[in-house]
Amino acid sequence: MKISVAGTGYVGLVTGVCLAEYGHTVTCVDIDERKVALMESGISPIYEPGLEELMNKNMERLHFTTDYGRAYEDADVIFIGVGTPEKQDGSANLTYVYGVAEEIAASIKKDCVVVVKSTVPIGTNDKIEEVIKSNLQHDVNVYVASNPEFLSQGSAVKDTLNTSRIVIGVEEEFAGSVLQEVYKDFNAPIVVTNRKSAEMIKYASNDFLALKISFINEIANLCEIIGADIEDVAHGMGFDKRIGDKFLNAGIGYGGSCFPKDTKALHWLANFHDYELKTVKAAIDVNENQKLKLIKKSRKYYESLKGLNIAVLGLTFKPGTDDLREAPTLVNIPLMVEDGANVRAWDPVGIENFKKLHPKSVTYCASIEETLQNADICFIFTEWDEVKAFDLNKYSELMKHPIVIDGRNCYQLSDVKKAKIVYDSIGRETIQQVETSFV
Repeated sequence: MKISVAGTGYVGLVTGVCLAEYGHTVTCVDIDERKVALMESGISPIYEPGLEELMNKNMERLHFTTDYGRAYEDADVIFIGVGTPEKQDGSANLTYVYGVAEEIAASIKKDCVVVVKSTVPIGTNDKIEEVIKSNLQHDVNVYVASNPEFLSQGSAVKDTLNTSRIVIGVEEEFAGSVLQEVYKDFNAPIVVTNRKSAEMIKYASNDFLALKISFINEIANLCEIIGADIEDVAHGMGFDKRIGDKFLNAGIGYGGSCFPKDTKALHWLANFHDYELKTVKAAIDVNENQKLKLIKKSRKYYESLKGLNIAVLGLTFKPGTDDLREAPTLVNIPLMVEDGANVRAWDPVGIENFKKLHPKSVTYCASIEETLQNADICFIFTEWDEVKAFDLNKYSELMKHPIVIDGRNCYQLSDVKKAKIVYDSIGRETIQQVETSFV
């Protein structure tokens, strides 16, 4: 099938490449000529494990262009995969989505199905249909379908090729049959519903997972107070099939392009209709407070961070991506700098993006060892494999004062007890193997 995809970010590019992997001829459209040139040469403009390899494997079926007119005019199916960033009030910014809809209306010369892959508020597909049909330049039939994505950054290719389900929201049987043909080789259950239900499935799914994360973080905070161990608690909970063991890892909150934006967008939508989603609002509040958990913990060891050498391990919101959106470091590092600390940071892929935001106030290091050198305290913000595999004895060897505050529970407490460090994590016992009389 001849398919075009608008947008070459995490949603658009991954969708296009994976559809090509399943035999479709795909043209990816982007307004950025530099990005298009990169992709034409087989280089992915985003960091996503496995994506570039899959791109190069399928280059004979993949095309990249800035010419949306030619890309859309004779496509059988057009996917919209552009961003829907958060606005100041928490609602979704649909400017890019509607812009693509207008371009499609001006370009198509044959009947086609327009598929909204971007995460959009409930009812947006109806408005997109109105925009396209009211701006059509040729006598053609257009069918609009909702087909939300369920990928996670860092595993987006795997999540798409091995998706848990394919959700198709349509108002006409024809559009549903076309999309089922598109996905016929995907080994996944297909859920066909109306468009608003499909849009809601996406938001409800993401917001439920955000609720789960915020819940386990609150339980972790209480575990610290009463002396329970959050990992034992989560392990015991996970055996209950009604709960499951996923998204029960306590830490310093969720980040990225989905959960923060989608919880706020659904909460805003409910308020717009004079209804409050109290559980979603609670998840948002808990997550914002959790981001500052490590700074608060540091006050047990230092009244102020002024003049201290601080080591930061991990900048991105999660491992496997260079994405910084809603990463806890974006809140914490400026506070450290404002407090007068000397901040040294390491991340295997996120440094260049962080440099764009903070080019001078942070010293960027090429290794964990360099970052820890002569540090007074270390903060772990991202659970990279390199951090989890790091020799615990090196903290005491390299740091001036081996205080490690771990926001991702990277180490087993039984291993920590063999090292000469102070180790303060989330929802667990604090291990103090050295004196802190220097404070």
